[in-house]
Amino acid sequence: MPEREWADKDYYAILGVQKGAPEAEIKKAYRKLAQKYHPDANPNDKGAEDRFKEVSHAYDVLSDAKTRKEYDEFREMLASGFGGFGRGGGAGGRRIRIEDLGDLGDLFSRGGGSGTVFSDDDLFGSIFGRGRPSRGGDLETEISLAFREALEGTTANLRLTDPQTGKSRSIKVRIPPGVQDGARIRVQRKGNVSPNGGQPGDLYVTVSVMSHPVFGRKGRDLTLALPITFAEAALGADVDVPTLDGGTVRLKVPAGTPAGKTFRIRGKGGGANGATGDLLVTVNVVVPQKLSKESKELLERFAEVQHESPRDHLGAGRS
Repeated sequence: MPEREWADKDYYAILGVQKGAPEAEIKKAYRKLAQKYHPDANPNDKGAEDRFKEVSHAYDVLSDAKTRKEYDEFREMLASGFGGFGRGGGAGGRRIRIEDLGDLGDLFSRGGGSGTVFSDDDLFGSIFGRGRPSRGGDLETEISLAFREALEGTTANLRLTDPQTGKSRSIKVRIPPGVQDGARIRVQRKGNVSPNGGQPGDLYVTVSVMSHPVFGRKGRDLTLALPITFAEAALGADVDVPTLDGGTVRLKVPAGTPAGKTFRIRGKGGGANGATGDLLVTVNVVVPQKLSKESKELLERFAEVQHESPRDHLGAGRS
């Protein structure tokens, strides 16, 4: 149940903010930490991945006004006298005698007379299970999206099974434009149902984006590696560049363009609903693997008349 974790986790401290911090400050702190610990920025770093999950969960609780209020009230109650519960070692936690509870013993006297011993699990269940409806558990699922679906946004139809009831249900989840591979989308109150009439948990959808054979992504922009010939790079050329919608756009390659230079074509990055970015085209000068006799002769003649060396700036032979 969430209260046991709430007893051990100070979500404000995890995000590095004060308890009374406004929503904007909490969001700013979360974004900074999420960017720092995101798996894309820390590949194969289990510690960073765990920290990212911890930060995300803290934000999930504190960003929802109702859940944050429940969390604050619960923590205040612990500070007023229940702070030791849930921190005992071993399965089942500490054992507590009903006489030790003072006036609160009346809450549990129906379960046994004087001398009855409860575990702290019993107390949590009695106070937070029977005293008020508990929140349903969160649910995790994954979805795979085509490259263009992720870029433009889509509505996904998901089939979920509640592990508590065994019942299956279908829901629609709106995927926003520009979602990145590995993104974790929270859908409020679409998780597991509560066992005693409380609100459902949340659904977390982890997104996997399939690669595209031609295009890549950089933020909200598309990327493309464009092969050009040596002659096109040296003399300049107008080259047709493919776009995501199946069309083409003309790119003017200036004379003397070096390999690796990137050109930005405004508004051709695909996307929808105002999410259109730019197309970043990086030219790649292709060296021919085979030359005809005539081509070889022409290149040899070019080498003879080309006196400038691209290595002059290295200062060969200087100490």
